[in-house]
Amino acid sequence: MRIETCYFCSQPCYPSKGITFVRNDAKVFKFCRSKCHKNFKMKRNPRKLAWTKSFRRAHGKEMTVDSTLQFAQRRNIPIRYNRELVATTLQAMQRVSEIRDRRERQFYKNRMRGNKAKMLEADRKLVEENQHLLPPQYRTQAMEALAEAEKIVGENEVLEEEMEEKVEGAKVKGALKRKQRLVRGSGVEAMDVDE
Repeated sequence: MRIETCYFCSQPCYPSKGITFVRNDAKVFKFCRSKCHKNFKMKRNPRKLAWTKSFRRAHGKEMTVDSTLQFAQRRNIPIRYNRELVATTLQAMQRVSEIRDRRERQFYKNRMRGNKAKMLEADRKLVEENQHLLPPQYRTQAMEALAEAEKIVGENEVLEEEMEEKVEGAKVKGALKRKQRLVRGSGVEAMDVDE
């Protein structure tokens, strides 16, 4: 069975779950839960409701659909079963999910980096505008503390990038594993397996 996407909120609709609405012109609408169905009947726009994926994409909260990672167009073409083809397809699916996860993490980091910079800029502006409210001995300390905070944020970003590179390097090193298989007539044979 196929996992459909909800027409309203774009979440997955699993088989035997949710609501299917068929309009008079034979257009089929799948909804993951009654909340989506009710909002559809009230003619609400999903791009204006903050809990839907279309809102998140429209407002830059989530990565838009990346056309380089879409392979769903050819899935209805029947293909003769081939064990090697299935194995390569599974490897490709795993690789695509890794690439997608990495891109989403990077998108999130870039989005949050902008928030940190905005917050630090707002703090700096607040301190500069209200210097007269601080006692004289603390005026220079406040500016130094903000400069120190900016340094720490920059160092944390560099450390995070280095950690990601180390983790990816460890995945590549540990990718080849040795397994044994039993071959009829000749005994045990060793083979390399990608995981």
